[in-house]
Amino acid sequence: MQNNVRPIAPVSIAGLNPQIPPTGMPIFELVNPVDLFVDPAYQRNISEKGTRQIRRIIEGFDWVKFKAPICAYAECDGQTILKVLDGQHTAIAAASNPHIEKIPVMIVEAESTIAQAKAFIGQNTDRLGVTTLQLHQAALAAADEDAQTLELVCTRAGVKVLKTTNAYTGTGSRQTIAIKQIEALVSRRGPKLAREILEVLASAERGPLTAPQIKAVEMLLTDEEYCDKITPEDLTDAIVDLLFTAEDEAKLFAATHKVPFWRALGITWFRKCKKRRAIVKQAA
Repeated sequence: MQNNVRPIAPVSIAGLNPQIPPTGMPIFELVNPVDLFVDPAYQRNISEKGTRQIRRIIEGFDWVKFKAPICAYAECDGQTILKVLDGQHTAIAAASNPHIEKIPVMIVEAESTIAQAKAFIGQNTDRLGVTTLQLHQAALAAADEDAQTLELVCTRAGVKVLKTTNAYTGTGSRQTIAIKQIEALVSRRGPKLAREILEVLASAERGPLTAPQIKAVEMLLTDEEYCDKITPEDLTDAIVDLLFTAEDEAKLFAATHKVPFWRALGITWFRKCKKRRAIVKQAA
C-alpha cells in the first residue's frame, strides 16, 4: 500500500447525538435523461451562464467527471415522474449529447414539493453557483418560517424580492435582491422595525434597494447618535432630494474618512436631513 493512501476512519462522536436517518437509503437507477423533470417551485431557470456550463459539459463529457443527479419520485397529472433535485445542468448536458443514452441517478425519498425543496436546500446551501435568491425561493417552497417572515416584511414594506438578478424592471424601484442583508435586519431588529426601515427606502422610490442603503437607514433609525434627531419621513425626503448624488458624496466621504461606504451614505443622508430642518425652522 502506498504511503500517501489512508483508510476512511470514523472521527470521535463524543458530545454528539448521531441522527438516525429519517428516510430510507437512496437507490441508483439508469434512466434516459429526457425522462427527467424540473420543478420551477425551487429550481432556477437556465441562465446564460448555465447554458455555457452545459455546453462545456457536452464538449468535455467524461464519466470520470460525472456526478449523478439527485432525484425523487413525484406524482404529476396522475403519473409518476422523476424530478431532479440537484444536477439539472448535468442532466440537460447528457440529454443533449447524442453519445449518451442513459445516466445513473441517485433517487431519494422526498415525495412532496416541500420535502423536495428542503432536499434542494440541503444539497446547495454550501455550494458555489447557487445564489441566495435561489435558496430563498427554495426555502419559500419548503414553507420555511424565516423565509416566509422575510417575504411578509418586504411585502408590507412595499418591496418586491426578485427571483433572479436578471428580473429588474425599469429602474428597479421598490425591488431588491439583498436577501442576506434583510435576513440579518429582521434577525437583529424584528419584523416590525425591519419593515419600517425598508419602508423609508420604498417610499423614496429608490431601487434597486441595496445592502449599503438598508444598513445606512438602519443606522440612522436605531443609532442613538441619529435616531432622536430625525424622523423616517425626514429621511425619505432627504433620500429623494439627493437622489443618486448621495452615493457619489458617500464614496468621497468614505475614502476621506476611512469609514465603510454604508456609514458614509447614512451620514450623507443625515446631513441633508439637518439642512432640511434648518430651512423649515427659518421659514417658520
